[in-house]
Amino acid sequence: MEKESAPADDPMNIAGLEKKGRQGDKVVVHALPNFIHLVSLTFLALVLIAQLFLTDAKFQYSRLFSTHPFLTRLPFTSPAATIYEPICESPQPFPTAPPVSKVRTMALLEETKRITAQFDYSDDNVNKGVEEFLRQMNEGLEKDGTSLSQIPTYVTGVPNGTEKGLYLAVDLGGTNFRVCSIHLNGDTTFNLTYSKVAIPKELMLAKKSEDLFGFLAKQIELFLKEHHKDHFYASIRRRNTVSSPDGYKDEEIYRLGFTFSFPVQQFGINKGNLIRWTKGFDIPDTVGKDVCALLQDEIDKLHLPVKVAALVNDTVGTLMARSYTSPGKTSTLLGAIFGTGTNGAYVEKTSNIKKSVEGEFDKSTGNMVVNTEWGSFDNQLNVLPNTSYDIELDQKSVNPGIQMFEKRVSGMFLGEIVRLVIVDMLKNPKISLFRDDNSSSNDWKSTTFIDGQSSLLTQWGLDSSLLSIAAADNTPELSTLRQELDKAPLNIYSASLEDAQAFKSVAYAVGRRAARLSAVAIGAIVLQSRQLEDGTDEAIDIGVDGSLVEHYPYFRDMIYEALRAIKGIGPEGAKRIRIGIAKDGSGVGAALIALVAAGMENKGVTGTVSHLVNDAKDKISNAVPTKGSSATVI
Repeated sequence: MEKESAPADDPMNIAGLEKKGRQGDKVVVHALPNFIHLVSLTFLALVLIAQLFLTDAKFQYSRLFSTHPFLTRLPFTSPAATIYEPICESPQPFPTAPPVSKVRTMALLEETKRITAQFDYSDDNVNKGVEEFLRQMNEGLEKDGTSLSQIPTYVTGVPNGTEKGLYLAVDLGGTNFRVCSIHLNGDTTFNLTYSKVAIPKELMLAKKSEDLFGFLAKQIELFLKEHHKDHFYASIRRRNTVSSPDGYKDEEIYRLGFTFSFPVQQFGINKGNLIRWTKGFDIPDTVGKDVCALLQDEIDKLHLPVKVAALVNDTVGTLMARSYTSPGKTSTLLGAIFGTGTNGAYVEKTSNIKKSVEGEFDKSTGNMVVNTEWGSFDNQLNVLPNTSYDIELDQKSVNPGIQMFEKRVSGMFLGEIVRLVIVDMLKNPKISLFRDDNSSSNDWKSTTFIDGQSSLLTQWGLDSSLLSIAAADNTPELSTLRQELDKAPLNIYSASLEDAQAFKSVAYAVGRRAARLSAVAIGAIVLQSRQLEDGTDEAIDIGVDGSLVEHYPYFRDMIYEALRAIKGIGPEGAKRIRIGIAKDGSGVGAALIALVAAGMENKGVTGTVSHLVNDAKDKISNAVPTKGSSATVI
């Protein structure tokens, strides 16, 4: 039988195999080479499929675990290895590659420059600001109802570091309440013990004053039981065995300084009516009442050996604390806070206070500490800068139209200004901020985007502490800042170097403007004091507190830069101005004012100790001050 040949288009000779299958051994002889060929091709195909699968798996793994922009290279790839991505029309560059779109990169740079220029506060602007600040200062010394309240504090002496004694201080400044005992050692040092508790939300909105102030008095009682139990229980035993108030005359009464960081109209060293609540508090029946008396009433209900001796603004406390601890012979001129809020208190000549000051005080020193309440400086916007972002922030704030200086300086608002700028830039279609098409520093593992739940997209969602981080990051790739942007709650993933540079520039511009505005207030008060005209080279001491001066890099340097540009100060005058940190103004500062008040009391300015002790079982009387001598106790 003749063999049949396979068709020409049958390379595997399948047709021949089917027919030869009936020819026994001949099938094996003629089909074996074709079978081997088939197996070889199948094996090759399997190898190619496996390689393709593994490559794709490797790529998918890398994409899955590359959401963090600073993740190290995959462990199974060498530094020189390349993982091939599917071909796309606009591939992402490697870190060393130039930007994909130079046009977009340049557009971002130019837009950043344009926006940051709006926050430039020139030397000329600084001097105009100082002139207006001085004008409003003196206006506030002449009458009430002005932008700068210029509130007399009745504190007419400042410490010099030699004071001694044990005093209490309490601080109600926001959502926490702190109780302290301070032992003054008489050598510019002190020992402080304190406890802190959160104010329950319901008490911040209580129906009656007694609810809040009763809670505060209870915390004082708990503090005394824990930290001064011997004196506390001795007092309890004495009160339980003595039937007459005269029995309290030998009892040691703790003098307490009450730091109350809300607007009050003060009319005595331990007297002041609340003007309005702020910071989330709203207890209507407290407005117009003496807050010291409210606290004293609740203390007396618990029969505590405590006398509310002084009403303290936290800025005044900063001034007192700095004066006690500062080096040298010169007393401190100004205490200032640059933190969540901003304010300043300074020593003014009583002869310059033209408006009526109710109540008597010690006039022998010729000075009185004045609380400026400078957060409301230039509410009329005569000289303050006012960008579109400042306008938007003010309109959306809880107190539009007031505290205009504070809204440009304090830490509470700086982060929000930066946030408003960044959000505005994100809306600009001509630039690429936090998007992949401007990611020259991103590699194949990075995808730049902002999470939909990012706090950047909500009001107050950018904490001002990020400005400090941005200012402190001098790494070539701004890696620290980029890591912070990546974290919750911002969730700005895989920000490029260009993105971080733009953010840093905006943050710097906003922070620098705040520092130069701060110099306006400091410089004006230095000029008001005329201490630069005394013909000496003595330091003019300024005590400061708050997160900006403590943690924002170069904030004080930027203040000095502006001070040197102020007419009447200049480079030489700026050298005499010594800006130093004042530690714990609300604690040790309040204790020092309580000490001053006790000295005034002992010298007849606010009544005798025995009179106050005799009323300890009942309501302690806040006697009207009478004239006396020096308020500084040494």
